[in-house]
Amino acid sequence: MRLPNEQSRRPGKLLRPWDVAATPLELALARGHRWLAMLEYGKLKNLTEIVALEGVDNSYVSRMVNLTKLAPDIVEAILEDTLPDHLTLFDLAVDPPALWEEQRLRIW
Repeated sequence: MRLPNEQSRRPGKLLRPWDVAATPLELALARGHRWLAMLEYGKLKNLTEIVALEGVDNSYVSRMVNLTKLAPDIVEAILEDTLPDHLTLFDLAVDPPALWEEQRLRIW
């Protein structure tokens, strides 16, 4: 979590410029939420329209939207960059379990 006063969550530690750039997982999560919002608010009708608009692959869009189904603590770990090092975007975005507890078991 990035705080507006340039403080990190680590006491006594200021954020450095490279600490403020979004990680690839953070960008993917944001993209998935943006696309889901476009669908929910009727800006686009389906994933195919997102594919055409963004010029990306259908499976890529599906994977990014899948990130919106992750448990809140997993999303927090993405934003805090505290997920286990072995996890990849593919691990999180491809066919995540519907139940949050099953997601946690897969990750931790």
